[in-house]
Amino acid sequence: MDRQHAQQQWQQAVIAYANAINHYVDRGREEGWDHLEEPTPDPTEHLLPAWQAALREINQATTSEAARQDFRAAWPPAHHPLLPLLDEHAQGIAQVLLLEDGSLLARIGTPHEKGQVVQIDDYSVTPVIGVEHFGRCPQRRYFALANAEGVRLTDGWGGPQVARLAWPKGLEGLPPGYPFEPFDLPPTPTALIPFPDGRRALLVSGEGIFVLAPDGATRLLRREADILEELAEGIDPDDINLGLTMEHAALSPDGRLIALGEQCSNHMVLDEHLRTLAEIGPASEYPHFALFNRRGDQLIFNACHFYHGATLGVRVADLPGLETDFYSEDRRTPQLQDGARIYAGVSREGEYIVGDAHGYLRAFGEDGAEHWQHYLGSTITAMDISLDGRTLVVASHAGFISLITLDSERPQWQIGTGAHHEYRRWLFWKGIDHPLAW
Repeated sequence: MDRQHAQQQWQQAVIAYANAINHYVDRGREEGWDHLEEPTPDPTEHLLPAWQAALREINQATTSEAARQDFRAAWPPAHHPLLPLLDEHAQGIAQVLLLEDGSLLARIGTPHEKGQVVQIDDYSVTPVIGVEHFGRCPQRRYFALANAEGVRLTDGWGGPQVARLAWPKGLEGLPPGYPFEPFDLPPTPTALIPFPDGRRALLVSGEGIFVLAPDGATRLLRREADILEELAEGIDPDDINLGLTMEHAALSPDGRLIALGEQCSNHMVLDEHLRTLAEIGPASEYPHFALFNRRGDQLIFNACHFYHGATLGVRVADLPGLETDFYSEDRRTPQLQDGARIYAGVSREGEYIVGDAHGYLRAFGEDGAEHWQHYLGSTITAMDISLDGRTLVVASHAGFISLITLDSERPQWQIGTGAHHEYRRWLFWKGIDHPLAW
């Protein structure tokens, strides 16, 4: 098959499937889903060699911007046609950040893989040497840059160092007098978030959640009281599991509150003195995610079961002394979203935007009203949003990084209910020589 014919088939198949799915969703929301049959895409696997060849050609250094846009219109982005390639090429992307100059930071690879930190500027990708993990404070000023030697805090990306923090040794916050072992290696960060004071950082890891400070680390999870309770029950110290699963945490915009949890805990909030302010029972089985709104006067908690989940909202004013059970119907913890197992999320004025295990971005208001959904594909692993709330960057377990202009015109190939325009998609795939911009 010649390439022009392949391109036309691709374009027609992608647009037809997007239109069919969008129509299916519109009808389902209006009429209910029981009598509807979900559309299936036309076969496109035979078109993949032509698409791959065309994508490689358009990523030559001499390609003009106009040619890139023409290519994108001719070969519109889609997820379903790429499914036959994902087993071989896909890889997780642990984190993305939008910098103030419009460039991106990304960590390619899951947190527990060796991975690589890169900076993406327009159509160039540059490795960031000496940095294995990174993070940024809620006020967007301070950055954490980590490697095996420790954590550096800088005032701005590329700015001066303002603090140097050591990794936890592993015995912090454990009952003394018991044969617990220190860490052999530094913890592997799931998240690393500087506080707005530029002196401390919140470390989230499978080995524990800690606050790192110049005078040492403080363990937040697991809690010493819980470990002491297990010891009092006669459990051998060697049998006590100090590790965490589905560990997560978030800082409030002012850095005074920490929302945290893991699959065996409740949703918890600590105050600025690291004292427990609230313990909230989840609305599904396993606490999985936390996020503050842009103003810092509300937060959401997600808990999951398999690939689904439920999300509660709570006002910061209601936190002091708040204590609820699993599946509580307390009016202070209303369910704002049902269905999404959330791996990543951001907030902008009046709205939460979260990414779920099925490849959808889902936006809802602080009152729980559904706003829109937008399909990228694969599990959403990382997100960031610009300060003005108009540009969204999203990464997936398929190895995609998607750049989206929010509140724009939806292209005809886009699956979703919102008026948003993805203007670039990067493929960071295993087995290819260099990342490819689509």
